[in-house]
Amino acid sequence: MTQYSIQTIPENFKMTAFGVTFEDFNDWAGNAAKTAALKAEITENGKLAELLALADGQVYQINYSVHGKPWRGFGVMGEFKLEGTVVLDFLAGDYLVVPGTGADKDSLADEITGKVFGGMLQQITDYKYVGPGNSTFVKPAENGKYYGEMWLRVKKVGD
Repeated sequence: MTQYSIQTIPENFKMTAFGVTFEDFNDWAGNAAKTAALKAEITENGKLAELLALADGQVYQINYSVHGKPWRGFGVMGEFKLEGTVVLDFLAGDYLVVPGTGADKDSLADEITGKVFGGMLQQITDYKYVGPGNSTFVKPAENGKYYGEMWLRVKKVGD
């Protein structure tokens, strides 16, 4: 089983992001295309760089529920006002942290997400995912590889 840890975040925090809403959560190919188109658009028009300059420079891939619909976006830690963004609330509590490494920076976040939702969560019986969202970051590591982590808010079963 994939390694993970539990980290406690003592205070609520916010993330600011550009994103897209999915009408059908199970349309994997369509949702991947919408996500890729969004990332290309905000990269090419400079909006993502503008947002990154307001924060610490680390981009996060964020999955969230916005108005009861699945939503995916790209953003930063903190609350900022920038046209076209939304501010998302992440709640204090225990977070499941799942690390991963890979050679492809652009696919590592999706690989970790697939690992977590593709069966790992079902294998962890002492915690359950409670949301309302999750985030993944990727950064350069050693030897041309990349390191990433997915953070999901969880609750200990039985609490």
